[in-house]
Amino acid sequence: MIGEGIEGTERVLSPGKGRGLRALKEFKVGDLVFACPAYTYVLTANERGGFCEFCFTRQEGLSKCGKCKQAYYCNVDCQKGDWPMHKLECSAMCSYGENWNPSETVRLVARIIVKKKMHPERTESERLLALREFESHLEKLDNEKNEMNQTDIAALRHFYSRHLDFPENAALNELFAGVNCNGFTIEDEELSHLGSAVFPDVALMNHSCSPNVIVTYKGTVAEVRAIQDISPGEEIFNSYIDLLYPTEDRNERLIDSYFFTCDCKECTTKSKDKAKMEIQKTLSTPPKQKEIQKMVKYAKNVIEEFRRAKHYKNIFHNDLLEICELSLEKMGSIFEETNVYMLHMMYQAMGVCLYMQDWDGAMRYGEKIVKPYSVHYPPYSLNVASMYLKLGRLYLGLEKKSLGVKALNKVWFALNKPLDHHIYCNILMWVVVA
Repeated sequence: MIGEGIEGTERVLSPGKGRGLRALKEFKVGDLVFACPAYTYVLTANERGGFCEFCFTRQEGLSKCGKCKQAYYCNVDCQKGDWPMHKLECSAMCSYGENWNPSETVRLVARIIVKKKMHPERTESERLLALREFESHLEKLDNEKNEMNQTDIAALRHFYSRHLDFPENAALNELFAGVNCNGFTIEDEELSHLGSAVFPDVALMNHSCSPNVIVTYKGTVAEVRAIQDISPGEEIFNSYIDLLYPTEDRNERLIDSYFFTCDCKECTTKSKDKAKMEIQKTLSTPPKQKEIQKMVKYAKNVIEEFRRAKHYKNIFHNDLLEICELSLEKMGSIFEETNVYMLHMMYQAMGVCLYMQDWDGAMRYGEKIVKPYSVHYPPYSLNVASMYLKLGRLYLGLEKKSLGVKALNKVWFALNKPLDHHIYCNILMWVVVA
């Protein structure tokens, strides 16, 4: 397995970036560069009952585990396939009841420890990069991140003490740090969170804010597809972050999560920053730079406030929607609706409306978001496609079939026809049902 590699690619040392992945042959837009099964993975607790824990298939009528009654499967084969991992949690969930609440990262790390014991040799997920080679950046962690790691380690020992032989604390600390830097979120076609996983070979790719590939998921397999033509000898770049935001924001996120800044063409030219930070054109007096900076600071604070508020146990969704509406009103005194901070809060408001089943409200926000997304994101963006998909489903549900079909067709063209066939199949299913 070690020497097999991935056809058409090779592992290289990338100047100024460390390890990376380079193309050995030509890849056209839409080509599958490679696929990588998850080394291990975990379905998020919120999606239990709707997806199979083993293969991540979404369907009704799943069969639940007879013991814990919380894990659901397509059939006996999926249940048996998941048992080596599920047995870590099954008895504990019964014992702890409502007090069973390890974080998703803790659950994932527990499964990594088991997988390493079951399969000490390299797996098909590690053809180019072994999990033990993950960068942890321990020396760069601040006190807050170190404290979070120690909290996770304590939770791991608390919830899994009956089923796991734990490594030393130093090894656990390095493992958690490595997973935090190299783990992936598995998402559905609307980019909703389904779970967490590690894909070592996918993690080998370096970051660019102008990537030439994207990563999509079929169940628990990651597919890497070209979104630019790639010539032999070119490095293959993925994006680690949401590319909606201006250069300064993107690099703040990269430093905080991955401990580097990006020097790609988009970051050096900042060619999209002006459009992303669009100021109201109808103001009689243009705002001064200090006023703009003050509003940017407010926007970042309210984004963080909303992120935290979503996790409060006693908050009502009407309260969340009010945060969105008030912030949009205030930011709208200076920012255009196409400004990325406005779009961020519109997106949050759309999500709240969807949860509250306010379909008309969600549609109105989606219609304001989708065109600016097409400008701000790179070509063949999953974010643009997923927004058209959400709008298409809303239109069909509201009996606006012609608008629905138009929106769903735009998913196809946003992704480029060969790029993600399984998403288009899902779209066709919705059209037929409508």
